[in-house]
Amino acid sequence: MMIKLALAFGMDCLFGDPLWLYHPIRVIGKWIADLEKWLRRWFPAGKRGERAAGFCLMVVTVLLFFWLPWGILKAVARIHPWLAFVLEVFWMYQILAMKSLRTESMKVFDALMQKDITRARQMLSWLVGRDTEHLSEAEVIKADVETIAENTTDGVTAPMIFMAIGGAPLGFAYKAVNTLDSMVGYRNEKYRYLGTASARMDDIFNFVPARISGILMVLSAFLLKYDGRNAWQCFLRDRNKHLSPNSAQTESACAGALGIQLGGTHDYFGKAVEKPTIGEEKRQPEPEDIRRANRLMLWTSFLCLAGTELGMFIAGFLY
Repeated sequence: MMIKLALAFGMDCLFGDPLWLYHPIRVIGKWIADLEKWLRRWFPAGKRGERAAGFCLMVVTVLLFFWLPWGILKAVARIHPWLAFVLEVFWMYQILAMKSLRTESMKVFDALMQKDITRARQMLSWLVGRDTEHLSEAEVIKADVETIAENTTDGVTAPMIFMAIGGAPLGFAYKAVNTLDSMVGYRNEKYRYLGTASARMDDIFNFVPARISGILMVLSAFLLKYDGRNAWQCFLRDRNKHLSPNSAQTESACAGALGIQLGGTHDYFGKAVEKPTIGEEKRQPEPEDIRRANRLMLWTSFLCLAGTELGMFIAGFLY
């Protein structure tokens, strides 16, 4: 698994997610959307019915996208072990999202450098769930930085950790949980009850990886000669100041390293959602903070890869 993970990480660094290549997360997303429609027809509306439907949606989706890749890999291995090896490396590469996160977040940076706030808002809308139409430049920057920090866990370190444990099948199970949360894990009228199980499962899956990522991001701040001391202080103070138990782990480290304030109240689907502020506003955010946040994400990813490789080596040596 050490070689597979290293190869997958290298491929992600080199190629990212080509637009012409159909991504498996789109398959998961389509499955969730179709199954949600079917379950809403079969389960009664209301708190109990929607929570039961949401639980079925979560369990069926996660189990399907673990056992289906597992079964395919077993079948391919019977043809030839090397075919299964190549297929699993390819899937693991697709599960990681380091380069694509940097590429998409930098589109916001490029638009801001061209003084095109309208395009920056549009590019940001592809990355975040909040309403972006009326965000100021500073708010756009902070939203992009928050996305980079949070998705360091969701898109890179957490899948890396799960794949180190259970290969591509467990990586797909994690991405199923993550995609469920991003699609139905909202606290609005439509998903208040149906999305409960998915949101809770995402909290459970990300609990340990998010905390590892936060610590690694603090270490990255020191290595990059950012404000590592403030990153550590903010991480200790603000890492639980979020509606999610996991999102602020990396956001607090990132805010402290950059010396800006993240979080606060934002609009989602036309309704204001109050969130605590994270970090101290030592200065106003600037477009360069997007590049700085991406450097933190890259170093955190490299450190996580090194840690997982070391962990797998020790586990293999001992067992």
